[in-house]
Amino acid sequence: MSRLNPAALPVADAARVLSRLGGKIVTEEMLRADIDAGAPTNATGTLNLVHYAAWLVKEMNRGGAGGD
Repeated sequence: MSRLNPAALPVADAARVLSRLGGKIVTEEMLRADIDAGAPTNATGTLNLVHYAAWLVKEMNRGGAGGD
């Protein structure tokens, strides 16, 4: 079993990790909607969880998209 890299998670893996850690279901579709709304991705299309979390905080502070 390979280790997950929180700096480069495929969207499907990110959804599973966030669902387990956050206590709420996070789907690939939710993450893709955030990406479409401007959430940062790596050049490979993977998510850096730290960058994504920072984007969510910024969006929540300005009343924009993000996770919900």
